[in-house]
Amino acid sequence: MAEAGDHSRDPCPIVILNDFGATFAMGVIGGTIWHGIKGFRNSPIGERRAGALSAIKVRAPTIGGNFGVWGGLFSTFDCAVKGVRRTEDPFNAIIAGFFTGGSLALRGGWKQTRNGAITCACVLAVFEGVGIAMQRWMAYGQKPMAPQLPEAPQPLAA
Repeated sequence: MAEAGDHSRDPCPIVILNDFGATFAMGVIGGTIWHGIKGFRNSPIGERRAGALSAIKVRAPTIGGNFGVWGGLFSTFDCAVKGVRRTEDPFNAIIAGFFTGGSLALRGGWKQTRNGAITCACVLAVFEGVGIAMQRWMAYGQKPMAPQLPEAPQPLAA
């Protein structure tokens, strides 16, 4: 996660589009692999290549769209939470995950909305926690250490 003074990321409107495109691409690639294998396995022996391509054409864009919607909503909520809280910390992602999960489950009623929001917030909390733990673990190996001093020569015994 970027620190408060980090300006390496684009401003929020551009980040939203960038994240939408990246998650769409991840979904399409993952959907192509998943449904290609599934279509290949579920087709008759002489039609396996055609079955794989057919499954990819039908399902991969849908999977990509679903991933893209999730990524775009999450990025939008993340930018909104950053704007409201005026801080950059892991809680922004957790709060944005709560709103994303809830908004994607809105059509199912209030119980599904609550469950989706809590589940998505918990998943993002685990992601953020693992990310923080990995950062600390990696930083520990880069910790500056004092150089080893040579041992002082022992005086000669007379």
